[in-house]
Amino acid sequence: MPRGLSRFQHTGQLHFVTFSCYRRQPLLAEASSRILFERALERMRCKYSFYVCGYVVMPEHVHILLSEPERKTLSAALQSIKQAVSRRIGSGDGQTFWQARYYDFNVFTESKRIEKLHYMHQNPVKRGLVSSPEDWPGSSYRHLATGEECIVEIESRWTAQRRERMGEVPKVRIKDPALTNRGLERGTLRSTDET
Repeated sequence: MPRGLSRFQHTGQLHFVTFSCYRRQPLLAEASSRILFERALERMRCKYSFYVCGYVVMPEHVHILLSEPERKTLSAALQSIKQAVSRRIGSGDGQTFWQARYYDFNVFTESKRIEKLHYMHQNPVKRGLVSSPEDWPGSSYRHLATGEECIVEIESRWTAQRRERMGEVPKVRIKDPALTNRGLERGTLRSTDET
């Protein structure tokens, strides 16, 4: 682990993780590569039993806001996602697909959760890839804003309502769903929307 980097796991908190393609190469630039990543994320979500609050797949890196897995560790789950993707997308000539490490930030407040969701969903807009976050296909934005299903099951008020209709207990309670999604409808979700 790099010097000065502390990871706090087994805390029950959400984790905002970021990992990059090797040397920040745009190995996820193709739509088919982003879809393959989303499918791998969903498979590992089920296998390791964690939930995803949001994600974005950029051409050369990924952001995910997720819980700690019930099975194994966060690092084991992330390693499995990375391996699944590199096996499918990798060139097969032994070239490295991912940078070796990942960035992990513990998210312990509702305002920080909203801030991280806003940051990740605005990433394609800030980079000039799209003009609005709902236009980027490799993200959870549209699900959080409208309930539109995506490849990865996202913990949201929409998912909670669906589970309640099916007689299941929601995994995560969002403190105020209307408040949380209010900014998403305008594409301006910020932690200040909480007041």
